[in-house]
Amino acid sequence: MFSELFPILSTPDMERALRFYRDLLDGRVTYEFPGPDGLPAYVGLEIGASSIGIGLAADVPSSPVARAVSLWVYADDCDAAVDRLRKAGVRVTAEPVDQPWGERVARVLDPDGNEIIIGARAG
Repeated sequence: MFSELFPILSTPDMERALRFYRDLLDGRVTYEFPGPDGLPAYVGLEIGASSIGIGLAADVPSSPVARAVSLWVYADDCDAAVDRLRKAGVRVTAEPVDQPWGERVARVLDPDGNEIIIGARAG
């Protein structure tokens, strides 16, 4: 019955969100829908084998707020990924740490305050 699930994030600043998801997380833009001004109001991206949508919404708070959902992104090297994000000015909320189940995990915030968990697979 159901065939696919992908998150759609709302942002008040599309370019800022794209700098994070497209440029820093190596997302590939697969779809753009323009708003009345001709600039993208919705962008679909692929990151590895996953998809995410970003929608422009002026009423979304531009400062971090508590969220009920986190996004998990696997990286080949958790430490290198966190270093790359930190150098780009991304706020790191938890440094890379080995987990009891064998993965290495860190936590960062995207520009809209959404928690992004960076994980490296075990072994």
